[in-house]
Order: sequence, then structure tokens, then C-alpha cells
Amino acid sequence: MSPAGAESAESTVRPFTIAIDEGELVELRDRIARTRWPSPAPGAAWEQGTDAAYLREMLDHWAHRFDWRATEAELNRFPQFRMDLDGVPIHFVHQRAAHGPGIPLILTHGWPSTFVELLPLVPLLTDPAAHGLTGPAFDVVIPSLPGYGFSGRPDREHTMRDTAAWWHRLMNGLGYRRYGAHGGDLGSGVSTFLALDHPEAVSGLHLSNLEFAPVLDDQSPPLSPAERAYAEAESAWEEHEGAYNLLLSTKPQTLAYGLADSPAALAAWVLEKWRAWSDCGGDLDSRFSRDFLATTLTLFWAAQDVGLSLRDYHDNRAVYDAVTPQDRVRVPTGIALFDHEFVDCGTPPREWAERLYEVRRWRRMPRGGHFAGTEEPGLLAEELGAFFGEQAG
Repeated sequence: MSPAGAESAESTVRPFTIAIDEGELVELRDRIARTRWPSPAPGAAWEQGTDAAYLREMLDHWAHRFDWRATEAELNRFPQFRMDLDGVPIHFVHQRAAHGPGIPLILTHGWPSTFVELLPLVPLLTDPAAHGLTGPAFDVVIPSLPGYGFSGRPDREHTMRDTAAWWHRLMNGLGYRRYGAHGGDLGSGVSTFLALDHPEAVSGLHLSNLEFAPVLDDQSPPLSPAERAYAEAESAWEEHEGAYNLLLSTKPQTLAYGLADSPAALAAWVLEKWRAWSDCGGDLDSRFSRDFLATTLTLFWAAQDVGLSLRDYHDNRAVYDAVTPQDRVRVPTGIALFDHEFVDCGTPPREWAERLYEVRRWRRMPRGGHFAGTEEPGLLAEELGAFFGEQAG
């Protein structure tokens, strides 16, 4: 049975099938073949950025062994749709619980990722019993962030808070008046604003990382020793690893020219972060298949303007200051922190999160990193089921 109101949304929800034009794929392979390579960097591999030997191998796989059409067929097994929000087409996966009513749950990815990162969660959440999980079943909605993959982006500043307003309209358009939200990275910020701005609609908030640092004033309790240690580790991490953030938040358009024109540049930029931020021990092949990485790269390439996704950092510069010491997320919140999320940055203590969130469940996950939906879908699905099961109970 469809959720209430879903029938009225049929005029705005359109089925979507992924079908990248063959000419795009031919041009992609041609551009890879014509890559003009820089001199390899001296010193240890990856020390100054993406390793040349690895990148040559990855591009060769992307061009000659990766079967996009087979991947496309697999992706199209998931029910996908588009909905126009303020005239901008937004792409999303929407799969209902396999048996009976499910808890509506919207999952939001981050950068440099796509909706594909979260697809391993779909069968686990929509039919948990079939996969040995004991939690409740969900109706799962996975949108592509504005400017990523098959979602458009407005030609004006668009923040995480704006995206949260769109996600609320999207869920209402699908007939869900009350729903849960989960996110990581930028998706953590979007989901937080959903809970801040629409607490009456969000039944529970679950995060796999903390996008917002506490905002303190004269009335705030002083930082605990653990909080101070974490703040210092985060500051040191930013100094050594945060150059991408500074560039994207100030001059993303300059970088966009190179990434939109060169598959090699795109792969180097994206895969360096997948290596650094995941629980792969410095070896991407130990965690991710090259077909999966090529899928992620192809989705960025097929967007035809990767610069749209880069704008997230620029457009959100002031948003972090919009959360004040007086703000508090009153929605019950579950937080699962994966052990290798920004390894050298350390892990925030619970009291750090409790300054903003109503923390009801707090878990330190034994493995996994920034891309938890792909790295550890079983652990994440189990946590989502446990947390939202507690809220439903």
C-alpha cells in the first residue's frame, strides 16, 4: 500500500533510467588515451599526491577493462526517479520495504562520493531479515546531492541548509510526513539541518561523522580535556591535509576547468581522497574494486560539469557559522563513528557531540572510514536498524 499522499505526487515524480550516451563513453576513452602526464614526484609514493604508477593503472582499467554498460544495467535494477525542485531536476533511488510498511529513511552522501556509495545498504535495510539482521525494515530514499551525477544544481549559491529544505519537500512529495535521516560528510550537515529546521518531521537523526564543530560563547561550558585534545588534532590535520578545503571554499572554478576537461585530473583528485579517508591502509585495491572506483568516476564525468559539486565548499563557507550556541537538535540522535574516519584527526568525544545533538546512541565502530556505506554496509545497516528500532519502540 502506498503511503498517504503518494498518488498526488505522481505528476512530479518521474521514473529515471541511467543511459549515458555512447558518444560520451567514446570521448572519455579518447581523452584518457591522450593524457599528457607530468613528471613523477620524487620520494615515497603518494607523499606529494596521487601516485603516477597507480593512476596509470587505474586509467588503463577505466578505459579498457571497465564495462560501463554492465554497470549501468546493475544500477538500473534499483528503482530511480527524478523530481523537479524549484525547476532543478533531483535524482534519487526510492525502494520500499520488501514486506509490509517500512520506516521512511532518507540517506545522504557526501563529497567526493555519489549515491552509489549508499546502494549496498538498500537490500540490508529494505529486507533485513533476509540478510540476518534483526532491525526494522525501511523505505529507503537516496538522493544525489545537487550538482552530483544526475541531479542538477541552481545557478546561484546553494547551501546544505537549502538542500535540507529540498529533501523535506522531496520526502513530503513521496507521501512521507515523518521520516528518519542519515548522512555522512556533507550529508551529515544536510541531515542536521533537516532535524534543526523540521523537527516535527524527523523521527530520528543518524550520523556517521560530525560535520559541525561546537560553537561556543561566554555561557558555554569549557571544553573538556578530551575535547581540547580533539580540537588540537583536528587543527593539525587541517594544516597537513586541508589544502583541498581551502581551495574549494575559495576558488573552486579554477580547479573545475581541469577536472571537467581531463579524466586523469578528475581521477587523481577524487581517488587521492578515497585512499586518504578510507580504511584501506594506503592500498585502495584492498577495500574497493577498480570497477567500483571507475563507476564513481564515470558518474562524476557524466555530470559534464564536476565544478557544480565543487561549489558545495564555496557555498557553505558561512553556513557553519549559522549554527549558534543557542541552537540544539532536539531530534533523538544516533552517532556511529568509524574508526578510520580521517585517521590522524582523532575521534571526537561524546561530549563534543552533545553540545549540539540530543545523543541517544553513541557507537565507536571497530573498522571502516569516511565511505561507510560502501566500506562497512553491514555494520552501518545494523546500527541504523538498532537506532531507529529504539526510536520506534
